[in-house]
Amino acid sequence: MKIFLWAECQKLRRLSLLLLTIFAVCGIAFMVFIGGKSTDYGPPYLEEAGWYMTMIQPWATLLVLPAVIALLGSYMICREAEDDTLKSLLLVPVSETRLTAAKMLLTFVFSILLYLLLFAITFLGEAILHIHALSTNMVLHFLKSYFLEGICVFLAVSPVIALVAYWKKSYWLALVLAEIYSFAGLFTSMSNTLRTFYPVSAALGIAGYYETTGLARIQSSLVLLACGGISVLILRKLKHGRDE
Repeated sequence: MKIFLWAECQKLRRLSLLLLTIFAVCGIAFMVFIGGKSTDYGPPYLEEAGWYMTMIQPWATLLVLPAVIALLGSYMICREAEDDTLKSLLLVPVSETRLTAAKMLLTFVFSILLYLLLFAITFLGEAILHIHALSTNMVLHFLKSYFLEGICVFLAVSPVIALVAYWKKSYWLALVLAEIYSFAGLFTSMSNTLRTFYPVSAALGIAGYYETTGLARIQSSLVLLACGGISVLILRKLKHGRDE
């Protein structure tokens, strides 16, 4: 497994798609920062300590990051098949199960790192604006929240990654499907019940963005674990289909 992870990391270093995902994170951070300069008959929103780190969470999770995470994961899994190099790899021989597991694990880590990058950008913005208003507890709370979002968003979009690989479609389809999937979270988040059971909005609830009960968090956790289980089943079926 370590060899597979090392090999995939080397491929990512040469991947322009990686730069696109980083640009997407910086882009949404910039857009929310500009939006924070507006006001509704009062001081700009950015003058409130913690506003920037709070408000960027739903915008990033419901509009941007699920799509780019799904795009990267689908690209890594589908690349060998699209470039017609998978058959050559299997002659080595290479365990396709371990290869796919390494790609999904790397996508999982990448999802967390993207959210930690987002945290670093927003924390820097908050520190520049009002460093004296930030407490250690507040910073640690947001760090935990962003870390949990990285985990939960990966679980939420993992079925999309697996389905695109199973259908043997272009990895750009994952971007479109995940964008529609995450955008729907804007509407499900308006209902306490729907946002508990809809995977993307459930991620925000577990991360602490929404006020929610302990039972609701358990239910959301089970939904996201089910998403992960579904993606495993789909990817296992993908392997059997190739074997046939």
